[in-house]
Amino acid sequence: MTVKHQFTEDEIKAFSPSEKIGLVASKDPDGRPHISLITSIQTAGPDTLTLGEFCRGLSKQYIQERPEIGFCIMTLDKRMWRGKAKWTHLKTEGPEYEVYNNQPMFRYNTYFGISTVHYLDLVEAQFDGPLPVGRIALSAVASKIAKAFKPAGRGPDALKPFGIGLFNRLDSLKFLSYVGEDGYPVIIPVIQAQAKGAGRIVFSGGPYADEIAKIPAGTDVAVFCVALTMEDVLVRGKISSPGFSLPVSLRSVEIDMVYNSMPPNQRIIYPDTELEAVADF
Repeated sequence: MTVKHQFTEDEIKAFSPSEKIGLVASKDPDGRPHISLITSIQTAGPDTLTLGEFCRGLSKQYIQERPEIGFCIMTLDKRMWRGKAKWTHLKTEGPEYEVYNNQPMFRYNTYFGISTVHYLDLVEAQFDGPLPVGRIALSAVASKIAKAFKPAGRGPDALKPFGIGLFNRLDSLKFLSYVGEDGYPVIIPVIQAQAKGAGRIVFSGGPYADEIAKIPAGTDVAVFCVALTMEDVLVRGKISSPGFSLPVSLRSVEIDMVYNSMPPNQRIIYPDTELEAVADF
């Protein structure tokens, strides 16, 4: 794919609808990858991205503290762009703020609108073309068969039945992220990924096998799963070395963290953390 440093007018127009998949990969305080669904990702020119903030999870904090991010944009016709950007500043007013809050999704929302606009400089981008649905479907079936030969992992209580079901739906979308050598998170589609019990995610290489093969064994990765109904879950763990499991070669992620990124209560749900009463308002 050709790497570029500016978006065309047609691409800027393609990113403008709120109805799309927009993913932002950031880094947590330990430098591990974190993926968030931010459908408000748009452009403010050929070399500037914006994120409209209407609810606050960990990603908005992370990108301000460690500004290098990866992004993935997939439109409703399944065209996909991926790239890297760097957070620069935020505003609570201005032309982009007005554009966001005049969109139907936010203008007529009784409960919330866009409160803050985050600005990022584009570092590089690539157009991946239409999502290779046929090849992904074959890889998903192969992963589903091959996972029967994989153990379930050490985290038996990591994924709840909801999360297992979401990962194992053939129509849900999954994306993997790791931090590259340049410090920028990379996002790779792994739509063929499946949950093996509650403790492991397994997947064959699929259409992006060359990119997946470059990830060293033992690297911290995050895997984000989202359905078209906007239900989603994020898991994290270390990726295994490639292993052969009939009928295909598989890689896997043993889950050590599960994060609920759905409003209104975005938080880590595995390992379990004690809830603390709010005593100071």
